[in-house]
Amino acid sequence: MKTRKLGHTDIEVSLIGLGTMTWGEQNSEAEAHEQLDYALSRGVNLVDTAEMYPVPPKAETQGRTESYIGTWLAKTGRRQEIVLASKVAGPARDPKRPGHIRDGKTFLDRKNLTAALDASLKRLQTDYLDLYQLHWPDRTTATFGADYKWIDDDYTVPIEDTLEVLQDFVRAGKVRHIGVSNETPWGVAQFLKYAEIKGLPRIATIQNPYSLLNRTYEAGLSEFSHREQVSLLAYSPLAMGVLSGKYLNGARPEGARLTLFTRFDRYSNPQAQAATKQYVQLARDHGLSPTQLALAWVNQQRFVASNLIGATTLAQLKEDIDTVDVTLSDELVQAVNAIHKKHPNPAP
Repeated sequence: MKTRKLGHTDIEVSLIGLGTMTWGEQNSEAEAHEQLDYALSRGVNLVDTAEMYPVPPKAETQGRTESYIGTWLAKTGRRQEIVLASKVAGPARDPKRPGHIRDGKTFLDRKNLTAALDASLKRLQTDYLDLYQLHWPDRTTATFGADYKWIDDDYTVPIEDTLEVLQDFVRAGKVRHIGVSNETPWGVAQFLKYAEIKGLPRIATIQNPYSLLNRTYEAGLSEFSHREQVSLLAYSPLAMGVLSGKYLNGARPEGARLTLFTRFDRYSNPQAQAATKQYVQLARDHGLSPTQLALAWVNQQRFVASNLIGATTLAQLKEDIDTVDVTLSDELVQAVNAIHKKHPNPAP
């Protein structure tokens, strides 16, 4: 397994990170434990979760993913072998955000952050997190593929105030490092500004979508990775499985995520389907599986610290982890870029 430094920290994380959002919905507790055992046997050390998981978020399953990780930690005693990351939910400002967590008033203030962290630590059966992330901004902005809305929120917690609470978590030893998720260039700049001028904790990571169908990170955020050492934890590198090719031509395999949950339409528009068809053919023309092409592309980006993959079977997990040994030739990179020029970011 290859490793990379996690932002400005001294932590080395595996290039492939283990995403967990299906655990408790599509995967049982036993399957979650099996995935953890296998991933660690292959050198994976980054395990990423969230208080909101599993997805799709529901009141009756909320927190189950963290609980599954907690029972594995209690059973195995392998806490020191993993880099454990979790996320706190932001406010529910639109219908797709979960309103059942703390009655939907999940502002990133002291009361909610403290309640969220303490509950996560209890479910995870650990007394600290290596990385604690803000799942999405407190303010209204362009997240989860939405367009930017010119809205002045009735109430939003200032970034400086949120950082002060996170500083207390770090001082108390409950959190080693902090990060953001689904964040914008403006937001990242603000977090870095207050860290510098107020001596508050500095974000180490940003967890945003990045795939062949969504390369928007390259335009506004990759320079922060380069110059400010804020690493990308790339999520949805297979675009919820779309880039594997299994959903082409309207196919909906039994038990697959987009078959089970029709609410996930971010990567299913006609433009994304057209681009996917070309990437799938390109992979096959070069003797690769579509999954190998898609994940190897993410792995090769220098701004990526870890490529967060989510699998529902061990066979999928094995193929995903194996991509650390796939190197795309210059010719293949040029061919990928040619498709991207014809179909730029069809699923932002």
